[in-house]
Amino acid sequence: MTYDLYIGDRLFSSWSLRGWLMLEKFGIPHRTHMIGLYSGTMASDMAPLAPARLVPTLKTPEGIVVGESLAMAETIAERHPGAGFWPSGPAERATARWICAEMVAGFGALRSQCPMQLAHCYEGFRPSDETKADLARIEELWTHARKVAGAGKTGPLFGQYSLADVFYTPVAARIVGYGLPVSDQSRGYCEALLADPAVLSWREQALRVSYDPFPYPVDLPTKPWPV
Repeated sequence: MTYDLYIGDRLFSSWSLRGWLMLEKFGIPHRTHMIGLYSGTMASDMAPLAPARLVPTLKTPEGIVVGESLAMAETIAERHPGAGFWPSGPAERATARWICAEMVAGFGALRSQCPMQLAHCYEGFRPSDETKADLARIEELWTHARKVAGAGKTGPLFGQYSLADVFYTPVAARIVGYGLPVSDQSRGYCEALLADPAVLSWREQALRVSYDPFPYPVDLPTKPWPV
């Protein structure tokens, strides 16, 4: 039972990273197909998957096409109930779904001002007030999740790795990549997500592709990505 996952560029496509992690981290067999996100071929590459038009897009072994990350997550979780996608307790599971849904629908300022990029970290970046408000809300949700789960201050939000951690991994990349102001606890959580072997493998593949010019340039000094 192998799924087909259609993704965009690894270095910049935060949604593609989420789609891949929800398969990779839970041991779901899959094949990855690249869509020309920056090459100008995206529309033609996606045509066989219509009406899906964005990455990631999932095709089940039976050929069912599923767009949108949250729908993909629920579909896979339903088909693999023993894989541990969502926390086992009802309160924890409801909270995990809540914070994933809010991530999908919200944080527009953070997304707009800080596009995900995995190449390096910027020094001296100044977030807008709106981005700071998004960060405060994210930290509020993370604190609430840990309280509901009785989880410690470090590690996965609900004690064991779940889709909540998958959905917030690209947020972690933004926080670390732009040096955004969060608590030490939140920064430690972000760094732990980015140090995951699956994420490191994704980034290693991403760095095999070079860009000229570099998408989403920021005129600031850079430092190496944390290892």
